[in-house]
Amino acid sequence: MKRIQVNTIKIIAICIMAYLPLTSSAWGMLGHRIVGQIAEEHLSIKARKGIKSVLGNESLAMASNWGDFIKSNPAYNYLYNWHFVNLPADLDQKGVFDFLEKDTAANVYNKVPAMVKVLKDKQSTADQKKLAMRLLIHLVGDLNQPMHTARKEDLGGNRVVLTWFGEKSNLHRVWDESLIGYQQLSYTEYADVINFPAKAQLEQWKNNSLRDFVYGSYVACNRIYAETKADDKLSYKYNYDFVDLLNEQLLKGGICLANVLNDIYK
Repeated sequence: MKRIQVNTIKIIAICIMAYLPLTSSAWGMLGHRIVGQIAEEHLSIKARKGIKSVLGNESLAMASNWGDFIKSNPAYNYLYNWHFVNLPADLDQKGVFDFLEKDTAANVYNKVPAMVKVLKDKQSTADQKKLAMRLLIHLVGDLNQPMHTARKEDLGGNRVVLTWFGEKSNLHRVWDESLIGYQQLSYTEYADVINFPAKAQLEQWKNNSLRDFVYGSYVACNRIYAETKADDKLSYKYNYDFVDLLNEQLLKGGICLANVLNDIYK
């Protein structure tokens, strides 16, 4: 009898976990690898050499998901807040920048420079630099996922429950994984398809500061909130309406990452 009760409890627990919206990881595995792959194509010779001295033969794409993989290790629980920055609604550009400068809590915006500092520090050990490099690659991807510059009150869209092609989901998960997965491309194929920014656009992004990329992500986030509501039934039209924005943010993520790495090893 006790064994039956234990099994029943396990089944109920599994059902509850399957029903509840899960907190997702920015871009998911595929998205992070796309960002890393794009960045590889925009690195300087010095940056390539510097990255190799830290990561060896590990590519940016393959290193990009380490920041999520280590969530399985409780020793790294302190990294939780590093993956996003909560921004209030209805801020203009100055308001966003002012908020970012005043927000001293650990977040994706202030931890990217912290990792850069470790990599530039000649006193950092090889292990410290490898950790910083892997986290930097991941966090820059996070920073350019619009729902990681979203609202605290709904956990970055995790509490905005909706359906994706008839299956229960949430707004955050749609932007982490569902939209990208819907394109049915490998990360190398995806990078090859979108890595063609217009010359003027590329020059602008190469001159962007980290704040500019955060603000761009916030603007994209505002559009997503404005055009996506709880209980929406998302499918073909949502992909049609947002695939260009999705691709732009992935591309910007790659350029942003290349910018940061090129600056470290200039």
